[in-house]
Amino acid sequence: MRKLATFLLLVLASSSTLPAAPALTTIQDILYKADGTRFNGTLTIQWTNFQSSDTSIVATQQLTLQIVNGVLKVQLVPTTNASAGANYAVNYQSAGRFQFTETWAVPPSNASLKVRDVRVSSGTVVGGGTTPVTGGQLQISDIQGLTNELLVRPIRGAGFAPARAAFINTAGQIEGVQGNLGDCVAVDGSSVPCGNGTSGASVFGETPGGTVNGSNAVFSLVNPPAPQSSLQLYRNGLLMSQNIDYTLSTNQITFLSLSVPQTGDTLVASYQYTPAGSIIGNQTASTGPHVLCNGTGGTAASTSLAILGTCNIGANKLVAGDRLEIKFGFTHQGTASGFKPSVFWGGTALVLRTLNSIDTAMTGEAEIVVASDGALTHFTTSTAALGLPIMTSGGVPGNIQNPNTVAFDGALAGAGTSDSISLKFYTITRYPAPQ
Repeated sequence: MRKLATFLLLVLASSSTLPAAPALTTIQDILYKADGTRFNGTLTIQWTNFQSSDTSIVATQQLTLQIVNGVLKVQLVPTTNASAGANYAVNYQSAGRFQFTETWAVPPSNASLKVRDVRVSSGTVVGGGTTPVTGGQLQISDIQGLTNELLVRPIRGAGFAPARAAFINTAGQIEGVQGNLGDCVAVDGSSVPCGNGTSGASVFGETPGGTVNGSNAVFSLVNPPAPQSSLQLYRNGLLMSQNIDYTLSTNQITFLSLSVPQTGDTLVASYQYTPAGSIIGNQTASTGPHVLCNGTGGTAASTSLAILGTCNIGANKLVAGDRLEIKFGFTHQGTASGFKPSVFWGGTALVLRTLNSIDTAMTGEAEIVVASDGALTHFTTSTAALGLPIMTSGGVPGNIQNPNTVAFDGALAGAGTSDSISLKFYTITRYPAPQ
């Protein structure tokens, strides 16, 4: 009996010297898939041996958790205050396949943490005795270097607004520029109506004329950019580089072979130009003929009329007694379908023809005469390769004190062929009224 009592005392004495188990942090969360449904699968948590903050040795091992309906709950030894390099590698498996791996750095915490509280980016240095976290939320100061990174980032100002041009105020904060849509913005963030004074005018968000089909490389602007360097041409939101992605001649844009817009692409242009300014009967224009627009156009291969080229006759650019000469030439590629070359002044058709499949070209000339009261009359002749000339005339709507647009359109008469129609040239020349 005495021997048994002595043995029990020895056991109790030895058990009192056993070290306590290291503290654990609970990670509890709901896991989802990208489609919003809950994750079902397994998590395998792996680690190599490390020493916890209480000097306990945690041996290399792994733990596999079954995740049902997205529910995750696991307790792990903290690693952020453990020996250097301590971390957990977490593998996600679902539907019998490996999905992805992430790294966890677990801080000490009395409250349950979410996965976002322990997930770190690949390559992050973890472990090494970081100050313990005792609450359920990480502080900015708990993340090494985060305070400095936030200090170098701009702050929203009181005038911050979405869908506005941004400028930096005197306090270094981002604000939205105030003003009307279409105003021009100065470097100090002030805005003024574009085109004030005699320095020129600006165009924003213009869609260049031409067919976007993967093969057409030539597009046109309503006005010739002046200076040419003012042209900002965007393809699907990306700024193109002049003389690298495209070249510019007057108002004609020609894309280089590796940058030709593909079907479905969007082109947007902004630029400055020099408007011709005067009112009817009081113009200070050149005394001889001068070209308003000149270039080549695009190509179309569908049965819907497509704009192959345009020229904008600016407001107050014409006076009583002026005459405009519009010359143009279309070609037809293929023999399977007829083609429809067209020329419009505003919404009025100066030329609207349907030519045979064996016709190869059509050229023409239109004269626009400005009467003493500002009324406009056209005299137009067009000639196909295999047909007789056709002449039309009549009044055209428009006010010479407002902009007028000449559009060169084209389409095929039949679908399902490899034929195409191209605008090979157009020139619009103004002959001023006698002075």
